[in-house]
Amino acid sequence: MNPTAPNHPAPGHVTFLGAGPGDPGLLTLRAVEALAAADVLVADPQVLDVVRAHARPQVDMPAQTVADESSRAADIPVLRDTANLVMSAARGGKRVVRAVLGDPGLDGNAAEEMLACAAEGITFEVVPGIATAVGVPAYAGVPLRDGKGTDVRFVDARSATDTCWSEAGASEATVVVTTTLDAVAAAAGELVSAGRKPDTPLSVTVAGTTTRQRTWTATLGSIAQVLKAAKVLPSPDGGQPVIAVVGERSAAERREPLSWFESKPLFGWNVLVPRTKEQAASLSDQLRSYGAVPHEVPTIAVEPPRTPQQMERAVKGLVTGRYEWIAFTSVNAVKAVREKFEEYGLDARAFAGIKVAAVGEQTARSLIEFGVKPDLVPSGEQSAAGLLEDWPPYDPVFDPIDRVFLPRADIATETLVAGLIELGWEVDDVTAYRTVRASPPPAETREAIKGGGFDAVLFTSSSTVRNLVGIAGKPHNVTVIACIGPATAKTAEEHGLRVDVLSPEPSVHKLAEALAEFGAARRDAAVEAGDPVTRPSERRPGSRRRARS
Repeated sequence: MNPTAPNHPAPGHVTFLGAGPGDPGLLTLRAVEALAAADVLVADPQVLDVVRAHARPQVDMPAQTVADESSRAADIPVLRDTANLVMSAARGGKRVVRAVLGDPGLDGNAAEEMLACAAEGITFEVVPGIATAVGVPAYAGVPLRDGKGTDVRFVDARSATDTCWSEAGASEATVVVTTTLDAVAAAAGELVSAGRKPDTPLSVTVAGTTTRQRTWTATLGSIAQVLKAAKVLPSPDGGQPVIAVVGERSAAERREPLSWFESKPLFGWNVLVPRTKEQAASLSDQLRSYGAVPHEVPTIAVEPPRTPQQMERAVKGLVTGRYEWIAFTSVNAVKAVREKFEEYGLDARAFAGIKVAAVGEQTARSLIEFGVKPDLVPSGEQSAAGLLEDWPPYDPVFDPIDRVFLPRADIATETLVAGLIELGWEVDDVTAYRTVRASPPPAETREAIKGGGFDAVLFTSSSTVRNLVGIAGKPHNVTVIACIGPATAKTAEEHGLRVDVLSPEPSVHKLAEALAEFGAARRDAAVEAGDPVTRPSERRPGSRRRARS
């Protein structure tokens, strides 16, 4: 190396990435790959939460500066605007991801930033995304084209010229208008003035592809009255962006049977899940598939046992061949054993020659992450009873050892212990961790619980009822109470709660399924009666109802 040569870093690389209209599930596989490799992430504020979940923890996310009115008046340039952030990082040899709302080629001003990169010789690529003007109508149940091949025109009302309005109004094309809620009526007026008939169907969608999505159907001539009657306007939120689709495909009778997203059984429901994020992962995913917005609130905290010697002896017994089986009844049990292994410098290889049982799929996934594939997971009910149904009896011919290690919480698991003994096994029932009441959730969450801000709460045990009421207060009477079984329901009623949903089986997934069926029946009843479909929380005094059509 020549010590006198200047040290110029190699030029970086920029990925202009379409993050879609808002639903995190609409990110492409290529987008996720690019985010995982990024050194620097510069994202539109609307999609920052969507993309940063896929970025590395150490990714740099520089703050974007927005010029205020005084800066513009004084003609002071903004030195750290978006383009400068991207260019500065790329000049330093960084891998930059520039994430934009929708698609880089159709939404926003990404083309100008691409030209700046090209002018400086900085290599870049474009990862297309779902354009807002395409994705939102799809989620609203408004197909833009059919087999007849009707033209589609896209109009941005903020920059549309008189010529643009005239051409759109004079055509028979489906027109997709990007505008704001308080400017929809003005855009409709432009199209009528340009030749479109006032009775042309129109759909307006706000917060498209998210669980806040709302769609109204009207005509070009009636949209102002429809939004006023729905108490949507006037509103301080009138500046929020919307996608309006003009044409026959927006007619209510055509849209309603295709409205797959907003008609989900729990669409937009805020559902309280009183479990830790790790415990609630698969349950929350299931709730999202029904259109709900899950909120995990831990009601218990996990602490080490008061006397760790019993656990230490049992873990050493695993290594020395004391056990034929080890049975995990929770994710926390897996975590407790794993932490003890790490303390002794052991890893998953210590399970060699030992049969491993998991009480359910979530516990099994936790074991697999540890590097252990369970030998036994219940084929039916995901519970201790289900585990016992599949557990083989002790056979002195085929089982050289007759002992089972059962690491558990300080709350006894008599059902499993008694069942294993009945099958001929000896059981070392060991306290691996203690469960204590969790700290109260933030004040905002407590107020939402007591004030009716949640549409439903799922109680998965009697302890979750007692602990939630203890740390956060009793849920409001408009909140739908769903319980996993009769014992949990009895505890809820003892605390003054009305139980609306009871799971047909002691399974968290059957409980979520039962809540979805309740929500669907509630929605169907409202539609049949000709009433607007509302969420339970919208029934509380002082809440503002937002009609959907």
